[in-house]
Amino acid sequence: MGGSPAHQRHMLSNLAAALFEHGKITTTEARARRLRPYAEKLITFAKRGDMHARRQVLTVVPDKGIVHNLFTEIGPSFADRPGGYTRITKLGPRKGDAAPMAVIELVSEEVTTARPRRRTRRAAAPATATAPAAAETAAETAEAGEAAAEEAAEAQEVADVAGSEAETFGAEADADEGEADDEADVTAASAEEDESDEAEPEA
Repeated sequence: MGGSPAHQRHMLSNLAAALFEHGKITTTEARARRLRPYAEKLITFAKRGDMHARRQVLTVVPDKGIVHNLFTEIGPSFADRPGGYTRITKLGPRKGDAAPMAVIELVSEEVTTARPRRRTRRAAAPATATAPAAAETAAETAEAGEAAAEEAAEAQEVADVAGSEAETFGAEADADEGEADDEADVTAASAEEDESDEAEPEA
């Protein structure tokens, strides 16, 4: 902005007084950016509305008519707005020195509350939430079926092994019985031969 600190304070005071009096002013972008927080702080004092706030504003803006307008009209109009009382609009370079210009003005739009969401979107949320649960249940059921099939296959394999072992034992027993019968036949035949040999000399 240029100038000494005292000069800057007087410049901001005059700009704020002009803004509250006319509603909007045209100035350079640098001054508009410096004026914005300065003016919004004074509007916050006006929203309070007590005597102490009025006296603090009078130390900055000495014009009682402008301060009265600030506390009776501008402050109550922003009662529902939590902040953002001014707006800066760029205008482009100024002729001559090409300084960037801007318009700073008081916001006159009313504060609008956000519309509530539709019930269909809220109702769709539980459906999407139950979908993963159903998928998990199906996966658990499939895993249980696979485990049961594996157990049945293992039981069948054990039964097959037991049957093959029983057949092997049966075959070995039959072979032992056959060998015993053969030995008995051989023993009987040898006994008969001995008896016949003993009977021949007696004759």
